Amino acid sequence: MEDNRKKVLLIVNPCAGKNKSRTGTFDIVDKFSDDEYEFTVRTTTCQGDATNIVKRELPGKDLVICCGGDGTLNETINGVMDMPKRVPIGYVPTGTTCDLASTLGIPSDAKKATDIILSGNTNDYDIGLFNNRYFSYVASFGAFTKCSYATPQKLKNRFGHAAYVFTALGEIKDVHGIQMRIEHDGGVLEGKFSFGAISNSTSVAGMFKLIEEDVRLNDGIFEVLLVPDMKIHNIIPTIRKAQKQDYDGKHVIYLRTTKLKITSPYEEVEWTLDGEYGGKQKDIRFSVINKAIDICSPENPLFI
Repeated sequence: MEDNRKKVLLIVNPCAGKNKSRTGTFDIVDKFSDDEYEFTVRTTTCQGDATNIVKRELPGKDLVICCGGDGTLNETINGVMDMPKRVPIGYVPTGTTCDLASTLGIPSDAKKATDIILSGNTNDYDIGLFNNRYFSYVASFGAFTKCSYATPQKLKNRFGHAAYVFTALGEIKDVHGIQMRIEHDGGVLEGKFSFGAISNSTSVAGMFKLIEEDVRLNDGIFEVLLVPDMKIHNIIPTIRKAQKQDYDGKHVIYLRTTKLKITSPYEEVEWTLDGEYGGKQKDIRFSVINKAIDICSPENPLFI
């Protein structure tokens, strides 16, 4: 007898957030009818594991669901992008911050997030290409961007977003300007920069809110925030300017672009991709891949 059930790969990061993924797994599977769906459940054990699971287990499946934080989603997307057939991606956010889930309108409650997947509604979503690696919603460098991956998991599980604040306070002394040449659609910027974020989201690191009227998640354009050489005594005022969307062009620069070329001639720059360590680079080529994936998400005015 032919099995017509839809085949689903569920990837679970058991350490995400406050270990919510452990109980969330049962909530997800219980929502799906055994008569209509066949599940393969895999848990991650180390960084990069979700990508490997996708490459190994996804062929022949109709849907992949990742249960974890933005980093788990990043790894899942990297795996899906290497597949000849890009199946829809469901996201059950259980991480500490989950900026992208908030932008997409996906709730942190596992059952409610699963209901969105079951609805069958998907949206085309742009992703970024950072040299030869994909990211889903933000690539960043400079001040405080290490916090998301440098903060111990035990602290994140115990204190949630406050754990990032503790780590950030310890990084103040390391804030400095990095000499860069930044080529974008509208021209060239040269000078020292203390922070930069290339994003496709209304929120970055749970701290900065971008102009919602500008952000469209599948328009082929990403938004960029840049902070020129920031001195220690200006850190708090500058952060407040960015939070208030006071992009004065001097303390905070805002632009929109489809591509970037960033060169830092004197030092390798540490990058963070979707909250995870992205390596050290001197030369970055960035581009937007328009409508690259289908992501399970509700109707949302941020999609065009």
